[in-house]
Amino acid sequence: MPERIALLGSTGSIGSQALDIISRYPDEFVVEVLVAGNNVDLLTRQALQFQPDAVVIGNEKLYQRLKDNLSNTTIKVYAGREAIEQVVISSTVDVVIASIVGYSGLRPTISAIKAGKKIALANKETLVVAGEIIGRLVRESGSQIIPVDSEHSAIFQCLVGETGNLIEKITLTASGGPFLGWSEDKLKNIKPGQALKHPTWEMGSKVTIDSASLMNKGLEVIEAKWLFDLNPDQISVVIHPQSVIHSFVHFADGSVKAQLGVPDMRVPILYALTYPDRFTSDLPRLDFRDYQTLTFSDPEINKFRNLSLAYKALIKGGNMPCILNAANEIAVNAFLTEKIGFLQMSDIVEYAMENSFYSASPDLDFLEGTDCNAREIALNYINKLHRLR
Repeated sequence: MPERIALLGSTGSIGSQALDIISRYPDEFVVEVLVAGNNVDLLTRQALQFQPDAVVIGNEKLYQRLKDNLSNTTIKVYAGREAIEQVVISSTVDVVIASIVGYSGLRPTISAIKAGKKIALANKETLVVAGEIIGRLVRESGSQIIPVDSEHSAIFQCLVGETGNLIEKITLTASGGPFLGWSEDKLKNIKPGQALKHPTWEMGSKVTIDSASLMNKGLEVIEAKWLFDLNPDQISVVIHPQSVIHSFVHFADGSVKAQLGVPDMRVPILYALTYPDRFTSDLPRLDFRDYQTLTFSDPEINKFRNLSLAYKALIKGGNMPCILNAANEIAVNAFLTEKIGFLQMSDIVEYAMENSFYSASPDLDFLEGTDCNAREIALNYINKLHRLR
């Protein structure tokens, strides 16, 4: 029987690439559920192509439009957050691909974990916001998380067969984004269109901006702590503009393992779906003749402060990573709508971290309140900055 997949965030970058992978292996995978936030037209096209049992649109105002679009099919149509949380626990779902971007992906992923599903995790914010809670729920439910992020997939692959062997540290690679080496004065005048042009990866707008500001790497540092049970000082970051080496694992005997490949998210998506097996694919191959030189350097944390802020949040723990994430989501949206400058995103995140209520041991309800409060603080600060411009 093919594995039945619930795809959360089907209209985003990861979701669209996951559907490309699924379409290549019709005997191995079948789409059971498709979930999207607002892109009702693309969701409709996906539903008509893959004929899932059910589709869910997060924006309840778009329910009737989606329902009308699929009126000539037998596909069940639902809407709203609660519906998303319900469909992932269905007994007809074997694997949940969690690729909803941002905090909104947390609750559905938790529902899937509680139901004991295998999770192909592309939503890093789930572990950033609630890593300790997620870890406990995974242990209690018997669920399994396979990372989809290229860096965490690389670490995961390097650790296969290494059970019991001591990890000294890991190194996450970062492309450095489109502004590597730029002066601070030049960074002040960056426009959204420039930041959305990533040199090596094709990603959604939010992740692309996070990559340009190094916040994406900061979130990945926090995610790595929970995925691989590491201390902050065991997680390092190196700039690797070619994006060929996706991460390293350093072992206690001095050996280092790395996973290499072309910068194509379909490779880690496929691995997450097929683990522990590797399916034959016709995806692009790495040709070392195309890369005469592989370079590495330290991140410029004085100019790209988001990475250091993420480390601070990780070390502080509690609800601080939740504050970091919430403020960043607001800051990225403000930058994309040209309300603030590129470097001001870090100012907003730092301000929220310094002015939000801290709890060392938050439960899920407290994190919900933290997220709302941090967003409000960030928005108020953005409005203040906007008036001063």
